[in-house]
Amino acid sequence: MTTAPWRDPALPAAARVDDLLSRMTLEEKTAQLYGVWVGAATDGDGVAPHQHDMTADSAAVDWDELITGGLGQLTRPFGTAPVDPALGARALAGAQRRIAAAGRFGIPAVAHEECLAGFTAWRATAYPVPLAWGAAFDPPLVEEMARHIGRDLRAVGVHQGLAPVLDVVRDPRWGRVEETIGEDPYLVGTVGAAYVRGLESAGVVATLKHFAGYASSAGARNLAPVRAGTREFADVTLPPFEMALREGGARSVMAAYTERDGVPASADPELLTRLLREEWGFTGTVVADYFGIGFLQTLHRVAGTPVQAARLALEAGIDVELPTVKYYGDALVAAVRAGEVPEELIDRSARRVLLQKCELGLLDEDWQPEVPERVDLDSAANRAVARRLAEESVVLLDNPDGLLPLSPDTRIAVVGPRAADALAMLGCYSFPSHVLTHHPGIEPGIEIPTVLESLRAELPDAKVTFAEGCPVSDPDTTGIEEAVTRAAEADVCVAVLGDRAGLFGRGTSGEGCDVADLRLPGVQGALLDALVATGVPVVLVLLTGRPYALGRWHGRLGAVVQAFFPGEEGGPAVAGVLSGRVNPSGRLPVSVPRVTGGQPWTYLQPPLGLAGEVSNLDPTPLYPFGHGRSYTTFAWEDVDGPETALGTDGSYDLSLTVRNTGERAGADVVQLYLHDPVAGVTRPDVRLIGYQRLELPAGGSARVTFHFHTDLSAFTDRAGRRVVEPGDLELRLGTSSADVRHTARLSLTGPVREPGPDRRLRCETRVSEQG
Repeated sequence: MTTAPWRDPALPAAARVDDLLSRMTLEEKTAQLYGVWVGAATDGDGVAPHQHDMTADSAAVDWDELITGGLGQLTRPFGTAPVDPALGARALAGAQRRIAAAGRFGIPAVAHEECLAGFTAWRATAYPVPLAWGAAFDPPLVEEMARHIGRDLRAVGVHQGLAPVLDVVRDPRWGRVEETIGEDPYLVGTVGAAYVRGLESAGVVATLKHFAGYASSAGARNLAPVRAGTREFADVTLPPFEMALREGGARSVMAAYTERDGVPASADPELLTRLLREEWGFTGTVVADYFGIGFLQTLHRVAGTPVQAARLALEAGIDVELPTVKYYGDALVAAVRAGEVPEELIDRSARRVLLQKCELGLLDEDWQPEVPERVDLDSAANRAVARRLAEESVVLLDNPDGLLPLSPDTRIAVVGPRAADALAMLGCYSFPSHVLTHHPGIEPGIEIPTVLESLRAELPDAKVTFAEGCPVSDPDTTGIEEAVTRAAEADVCVAVLGDRAGLFGRGTSGEGCDVADLRLPGVQGALLDALVATGVPVVLVLLTGRPYALGRWHGRLGAVVQAFFPGEEGGPAVAGVLSGRVNPSGRLPVSVPRVTGGQPWTYLQPPLGLAGEVSNLDPTPLYPFGHGRSYTTFAWEDVDGPETALGTDGSYDLSLTVRNTGERAGADVVQLYLHDPVAGVTRPDVRLIGYQRLELPAGGSARVTFHFHTDLSAFTDRAGRRVVEPGDLELRLGTSSADVRHTARLSLTGPVREPGPDRRLRCETRVSEQG
């Protein structure tokens, strides 16, 4: 028996796929362009926008008939309902055998899952949300976490993960802030690329989302039009995606739901083909966000029929319809046969899908689905990484009088609606928050210690009492009196406040849970006022998915601790900071505002976006981007950064020594910002271009060198070109965007230069231990 060329692993993938495509019918090629969501709910209370509308006729899908032509993707076999991981792995393997046996070519589907803060599956580790990754300023640890996630996905037969989110926060009122890494494109890009490297190293296809501009929606409303201008789009929105592709090696991109200047991303060939493929050189697959192709007809109204929507999406460059077949199915095949849609569009996308399947080994003759003997998606190794990341991400915002760490034998009143609720640790894309809310009575399947439980375990000699005080979002104040009583009886009050993650208005944070302003949800502000009025020192602990305005209590609190949905190990991490076992090292990935209004605002502001005499509104944050305190102290010494002139294609080294001058080990984060005094277009007053996290023992020191290349000063000029301009620059070393410790002044000489596609995207650092 002669093996067909497309089955021969010795041949180049392109040759194999060309041979296969030449043998396939139009129906078989088209079948590679859609997924099937067999378990999609149709009760209108789902996990995707307009799920009920878009799956109303899903019962009409005949599975056995459908798979005779092959199948591109299987949608969320683990992430739709609570499935025992071992049983789920066997069921998925069985489904893949049926798909392979049903078609002429025996090609299985690509199985995909959500994995934003861990594999979104029952009994899988719930890691900190991406905003917490940003707070850790530790890309290697995020890469390690993603590697664990990828291994778990592959162990049960999943090939593609729908993560990471690379949207840059532009308005903290947006519900999906918790899913982002922060408000700075360099931080988002470096941390996001690390996640991609980890996931891809495990053999899982990472999917960048949402491409592009989703987080810039007007009024912070989910799916609202994007009003970002050309330069904001080029210099803030796009760089994290380019970095994750070039440095992370992501093999898939998800088109955003939103539209920019009247053009939906899912129908934008300038974005999905010219920029992504022709300029950036991307060769992987572009997938639709769930029902995104249908939205071209139903929400954007740029298509009058399903066929028109399918053609627009294919022409733009969307290869795969997710989550289930509706627009790329029989009607599209009929339209191709009728000459309404060029078959070349089908061939183009089918080739990309099959190339990826070839890379994954799914075209090999000896392919068989693997069925693991044992499945543990919440291993001790997973939990150890989750604990480390949670601990590194907790930010100590304030501790003016040294109230923290707490005394081990003190009387503590723990108060607040987030103190005794395990779900307070989890974001909206964790399995318990995302799926289990639709399955009452099913246990989470993982251990999630609360802050209350963890603090009692952390301080066994302390007398700890508890009162909820109020709900998260309901206007019920009846519990405040009891909370005040408990606080008055204590030496210190720990107020644990914050968000409840949910979807489409079912929470205070999460997809579709946008807010009008940045006041604490419900009556939690009134509870905090009442606790402060007792005169007992109050430690505010926030478990949230976004920053909230805290100026109302500035100077009235004993300490403030911020944790962004820190995952299943978040309770022990927060308690460890309160007890002093953990020396806090997190830094803010988003600014914390002083007042609830005056938004939107992030630190990336040109001069007119800063405080000034022409307006009575002062947008200056209470705690700036990059801010965070420690239980030890650090000195920055021996800065080597002389004033220098260099060409517009030059480089410059800036070095300093960081010394731990305290009595305990700790971590500092050295941040490098760029200030451009005069430019051809207005520029942010400062923007992050480098950083280095340093863990130092008491008395220890390290020498850090930042290797700055002028490419990092590039921006988009009036003509839409990315340029490096001659002129003066300042490199500012700071502990935050607002706390500058040292400044190095440069003068760039020579002509305006346009960096090519291989321009430097990051500021490389070198660290040498000194003692």
